[in-house]
Amino acid sequence: MSLGPLMIDIRGQELEAADRELLRHPAVGGVVLFSRNYSSPEQVARLATDLHALRDPPLIVTVDHEGGRVQRFRKSFSALPPARFLGHQYDLDAETGTELARQCGWLLAAELRAVDVDLSFAPVVDLDYAVSEIIGDRALHRDPEVVASLALAFMSGMREAGMVSVAKHFPGHGAVVADSHVAVPMDRRELIDLDGELLPYRRLIANGISGVMAAHVVFPAVDTLPASLSKRWITSILRGEFGFHGVIFADDLSMAGAAVAGNMLERAHLALAAGCDVLPMCNDRPAVERLIEQLGDVSDPARQARLVRLHGRAAPDRKGLLASARWQEVNQRLRRSFEPPQLSLEAGSA
Repeated sequence: MSLGPLMIDIRGQELEAADRELLRHPAVGGVVLFSRNYSSPEQVARLATDLHALRDPPLIVTVDHEGGRVQRFRKSFSALPPARFLGHQYDLDAETGTELARQCGWLLAAELRAVDVDLSFAPVVDLDYAVSEIIGDRALHRDPEVVASLALAFMSGMREAGMVSVAKHFPGHGAVVADSHVAVPMDRRELIDLDGELLPYRRLIANGISGVMAAHVVFPAVDTLPASLSKRWITSILRGEFGFHGVIFADDLSMAGAAVAGNMLERAHLALAAGCDVLPMCNDRPAVERLIEQLGDVSDPARQARLVRLHGRAAPDRKGLLASARWQEVNQRLRRSFEPPQLSLEAGSA
């Protein structure tokens, strides 16, 4: 059975009969886990194993686990800093900040691979304009060159731990105030004025990033549709001009930012026609059930070849990871990074 384009959620911490039936449908290819699906590393590892056993090739098991306020698994997982913290560390010392980004990418991926989760949607490469309601401290930095450097380091760390990376939110969500979960953000800049937003994507693509997630942001000077549903953005620019051959995710089609395109079926058809490979749909089970009935044949050999490369590589189990010198070293380094600098009150001190 091939993997379909839909990526859906489940209700609880173990699979119900209704979940199993839905997840075996050929239109489905992956699962997004949330905090409600987690109680402990042992529980979520069992859940991931059960999810993988449902299909061949296995479903892709994913989670939004960036660090900071977007970290679905917290109890017994390392507390990862928000991306902006890495940018601040870079400003203090570029080499130290870049290395910390690499170690955070490794730690994020290593802990998720230890419980058999394939993929986290990270890193965020939106620029930090300090205006977006939803991005905020999830952004690394205002300078696109710094964002590119830190994101590359983060991606490198994830790769070392056996996980691919997904950069988001293409082409950029940082300069709009509105939150695409509840509104339709609009960025009125011309394409030529978006060079800063696009620079990190160019750099990451040149270095082999595996996934990009497109934003529900409308850039009317480029297209009247949100970027996630726009053939101009997805096929012409991302695939054509940038030469990206990896997996393209739409942002969650249940979000209000996609509603401008119509009902779920219309959104799904537009996203697929634009060139998206994966269509996440979360927290609306009735809509998922209706869409699966209506979507029709969505098989695509090229998409299938891209999707199977998202599965995580073999990695140590949790016991082995926590006993490793690197896990202990990275956690100690993170703790030291959070400590306030030592101040000297002696005369003559700088």
